[in-house]
Parts: sequence; C-alpha cells; structure tokens
Amino acid sequence: MTNGNPSVTGRVLYVTGLTKSYRTAGEQVAVLRGVNLSVAAGESVALTGESGSGKSTLLHLIAGLDAADGGEIRLADAQVCDLNDAGRAELRRDRLGLVFQQFNLIPSLTVEDNLVFQSRIAGRHDAAWHRELVERLGLGNFLKRYPEQLSGGQQQRVAIGRALAVKPLLLLADEPTGNLDEDTADEVLALARDLVTRSGCGFLMVTHSERLAATLDRRVNLHAGVIA
Repeated sequence: MTNGNPSVTGRVLYVTGLTKSYRTAGEQVAVLRGVNLSVAAGESVALTGESGSGKSTLLHLIAGLDAADGGEIRLADAQVCDLNDAGRAELRRDRLGLVFQQFNLIPSLTVEDNLVFQSRIAGRHDAAWHRELVERLGLGNFLKRYPEQLSGGQQQRVAIGRALAVKPLLLLADEPTGNLDEDTADEVLALARDLVTRSGCGFLMVTHSERLAATLDRRVNLHAGVIA
C-alpha cells in the first residue's frame, strides 16, 4: 500500500531557518531561533528536548496551527508559511496526520466513524486500506463501540488509524503515548512505526522518552531554539 509519496529517499518535509517568538510578561521570548529539519518518506524521526524547548511549537508550525515569524516550511510542494488559514486547513485535512497525547476522538461517533472521519472529508477514503488499518490495529471487535467504551491504548490506536486513513504525506505526533502505561506505549508505537513504513509517509514524533526515541530511525534534539 503506497500513497503516492516520493520515494523513501525523497524528503516530504523541509524546515529551513524557522523562527518563532512569543511576548510574555511584556518581553519578547525567542522559542525557535533558526530550526533546520527534514524528514524523508517512510522515515520515523524522534524530536526530543527539555520541557519548554519548543518541540510542540515546532510541530504546531509544521501543521499550520500557528504562524512562524520567519523561515520556510515545505511539505512536498506546498509552502506552508505562504498559505492562508483556509489553505492550511486544507493541508491538514488532505496531507497531514495528527496524533496528540489527548486522543481527540469524537465522542458521539463510533470507532468506525472516527476512523473514516478525516479520509471521507478529504475525499480520500480507501476501503482496502481502511480494512488493513482495522486489522493491523486490532480494532475489528470494537468498530461499533464509542470512545468512552475503550481503554486508553485502544483510543490511541483509533487516533492513529484515523490519522493514517487519509494516507498523509506526513504523520505528526505530539507525545502520543504520554497517557499510556509503558507496555501499552511500546505496543502502540510499534504499530504506528509499522503502519508508517507500510504507508510510506514520514513520521515526526515529539517525545520526552529516551527509550521510545531510540526505537525510531533517527533522533534530533531541540536545544536553545535550534536542532542540535
């Protein structure tokens, strides 16, 4: 199963000279001071760094959830920083998968409806890929249940399946196992890595866990506003 991405050696994400500051208590605080980063199709990258180093800020900028002060973010052929609000929303819908520590499932929808939510809106639903995701994520017996009827690990599996159902160019995950116990975290992340490889998308994951970071293809560390 491929998603039309560039070859595994091709880069789906380029971040160049990215800067971002916030005004706090009357002073300007630089969070990102010229970040450079790239992620290849099929590659999994762990983004680590001390608390408050700007990891989540970087992910939000890549996803178009916030605007950078300077620099460039390119997702395949899209210049994220040049897009207006509608363009960034379309990018998130069609070309990005997002997974957060809070599962962000829609409580009024069944597991199956949560899984297909983004792909149907994007007009990119693939029934065969959907069936594979359900099987690989072990969700076959839970499709008619609602999120509140699932464990944390099961909910995060649904969130990962929903994000990958659209066959994104890039999967962004912000501490996706932060609410899970260690064994469940290992299991969920292993599934995510396997499905990323299967789909051919890039995978960028923010984590504070050295142990989990070591399981990905590559690790980069954000320190003092730059990638070390």
